Amino acid sequence: MSSSFPRQRIFDLIVGGCIFFVALTALAMLFYPGGTASDPTTRGYSFFMNFFSDLGRTQARNSQPNPIAAPMFFIALSGAGVVLIAFSIAFARLFTRPRLDRALAILGTLAGVLAGTCFIGIAFAPANLNSALHLQFVFGAFEAFTVATLLYFVVLVRAPTYPKRFAAVFGAFALLLLLYLGLLFFGPSLKTPEGVMIQVTGQKIIVYASIVSILIQSLGARGRIE
Repeated sequence: MSSSFPRQRIFDLIVGGCIFFVALTALAMLFYPGGTASDPTTRGYSFFMNFFSDLGRTQARNSQPNPIAAPMFFIALSGAGVVLIAFSIAFARLFTRPRLDRALAILGTLAGVLAGTCFIGIAFAPANLNSALHLQFVFGAFEAFTVATLLYFVVLVRAPTYPKRFAAVFGAFALLLLLYLGLLFFGPSLKTPEGVMIQVTGQKIIVYASIVSILIQSLGARGRIE
C-alpha cells in the first residue's frame, strides 16, 4: 500500500491540475480587455474569436494592458505543462512488460515530456512579445503530443488486461490531434473573421479534448493501481 499511495496521489494531482486549468482560464477570460486577431475594437473575450494565447498577451489586441488575465494564463498553462509531464512519466510506469510495450511507453513519455515542456514554453513566450518563438512552441507542443498519444494508443491496444475503452479514448484523441495539425498547417488564415473563428474553434475543441482525454486516462490509471 505504501508504494501505490504515492502513485495514486500523482494521478489525483493530475486530475486536479486538469480542473485547475479549465477554471483558471475561464476566470482569466473575464478579465481580458478586448480585441481579436481580425478586429482590435471588440470588448472583452469572445469564446469563438479569441485564442487561448490571447489571454497570455501582456498587451491585449486592443492595445490595452492585460495585467490580470496574463498572469492567470501563465500559471494555468505552465501548470498544464507540468501536469502533462507528470502524466507522461506516471502513465508509462504502468507498462513494464513485455519489452516492446515498455519501449513504446518510454518513447511516449519522451514525446509527452517534450510536449509539456513546449506548453510551458508557450506560457513564457507571449505572442505579442515573441510571436515566432510562440508559434514554434505551439507547433512543437501539438506535434509531440500527437506522437505521444499515438504511441500510448498502440500500448493500450496491445495490453491484454487493460480495458480497451481507454485505447478508444486515445485513438479518438489522436485523430483529433491529427485533424488539428492539419488545421494549423493548412487551415484558413487569420486575415478574415471567418478564418479566425475556424482556427479559434478548432483550438478550443483540441484543448478541451486534451483535458478530457488526460482526465479519463488518469482516472483509469488510478483505478489500475492496487
